Amino acid sequence: MPSPVLIAVDGPTASVWHDEFRRAAPEREYRVWNAAQGEALDEIVYACVWRPPAGLLARLPRLQVIFNLAAGVDPLLADPTLPDVPIVRTVHPNLTMRMVEYVVLHVLMHHRGQRTYDAQQRDRVWHGHEHPAASEVTVGIMGVGAIGTAIAAVLRQIGYNVIGWSRTPKTMPGVEVHAGPGGLDAFLAHTEILVCLLPHTRDTEGIVNLPLLRRLKHDGALGGAYLINAGRGKLQVDADILAALDQGAIAGASLDVFPVEPLPPENPLWGHPNVIVTPHNAGDLSPPVLVQGVLQQMRRREQGLPLEHVVDRTRGY
Repeated sequence: MPSPVLIAVDGPTASVWHDEFRRAAPEREYRVWNAAQGEALDEIVYACVWRPPAGLLARLPRLQVIFNLAAGVDPLLADPTLPDVPIVRTVHPNLTMRMVEYVVLHVLMHHRGQRTYDAQQRDRVWHGHEHPAASEVTVGIMGVGAIGTAIAAVLRQIGYNVIGWSRTPKTMPGVEVHAGPGGLDAFLAHTEILVCLLPHTRDTEGIVNLPLLRRLKHDGALGGAYLINAGRGKLQVDADILAALDQGAIAGASLDVFPVEPLPPENPLWGHPNVIVTPHNAGDLSPPVLVQGVLQQMRRREQGLPLEHVVDRTRGY
């Protein structure tokens, strides 16, 4: 029988993950961390985790692979006792398409002024507004990996002018990509709708701040700049986003992630009329979809094949 798998998931969904793993691969033995407290963990080779308790993974002497049950690995890497074993990220075509759906939806909502029409509907006001064509609007994507590339392709198909920014030089068909700190000013100066998809690292923490937002293009076809953050919460400074809104540096924002989650009820972003708050579900996928990918990586390892989507700890993603 294969070695037992530990499931350590913060929150009530641990049992859901356990049930789905058992349904998909009943030949394996699974232990849920909350239920496993006090049990011997010496046999655990695989750990499937999301925000596991600090120090837990260091207590698994035979641990060989950590499977992160979400795209972001920064909570894992923050544990100073994390064992030096491969960390495999969650990657799935459906995850990419859900992110595409989210970003395209919010680009269109800001471009076509949907918040204005929502307010008019509440007040029973029948009044149209002029909106520029997509070809007159520039969307700038910070983080042009697989997800950013897919989003850029769909936005270009709709007609938007798309540019990108990356930590290192990259090429994308039909997209001008700026790179590194030296390319950031030119990227921001042409961007009317900023889409942030960056990973959370030491270099990117707090990058979406007031000085950055002030450098966006404010005199373009939209008559203002907009922010969409579907990357990581710690990329943004909430107080700076509010300040940017109050100062007119940005005209609106769609925020799916936050430095503190769940977003506290007293956070003023909840009630700001030009902010759309979503509960970190831009790329949300259910356990049945993701479990198959995790099991596939387990089988690859057991067949002597290299693991895929392994995190580079030096980069943080």
